[in-house]
Amino acid sequence: MRAAAELPTPEGFLLRPWRAEDAPAVLHAFGPEEMARQAGRSVTTMAEAQDWVAAREEERAAGSAYTWAVVRDGVPLGSVAVAAVNHIHDTGWVSYWTVEAARGRGVALAGVRTLARWAFGELGLYRLELGHRTNNPASCSVAQRAGFIAEGIDRQKLRYGDERFDVERHARLASDDVNFD
Repeated sequence: MRAAAELPTPEGFLLRPWRAEDAPAVLHAFGPEEMARQAGRSVTTMAEAQDWVAAREEERAAGSAYTWAVVRDGVPLGSVAVAAVNHIHDTGWVSYWTVEAARGRGVALAGVRTLARWAFGELGLYRLELGHRTNNPASCSVAQRAGFIAEGIDRQKLRYGDERFDVERHARLASDDVNFD
């Protein structure tokens, strides 16, 4: 499947595939220790940032994941993705992050809403899932405001170092009322 090249949001952001020239922005985004910890990998060199972008391009070409840079005025402010795309069950796993300077500015929310519309429409998925640590209220707020309903707690699902974290799982269906607003 050939994915759309760009997806504008009503809030004035643009979702577009990550590009090789975005490597400096990726390196900057992964600078905070918390970001590397949540992503499960560190990006500490320009080569690693370039590899990260190349991996997103490979996933898109394979149809297994679609990761979009959320940009304004050409500047990447965050990322939204639908991964683990399964066309047998028409499901996908949503993730999102923003750079520190963009937090609280609606970047993730706009990106997730637009990503969901695209995934239900062009990609043809029926169910989107996501999860966040239960101690991350900002991520929970994005999920809820984007129309994802909490479905349960995955106990001690994530491990960062020696500490384990519960994850609250949310889902949104193509048939949910929020899709018809």
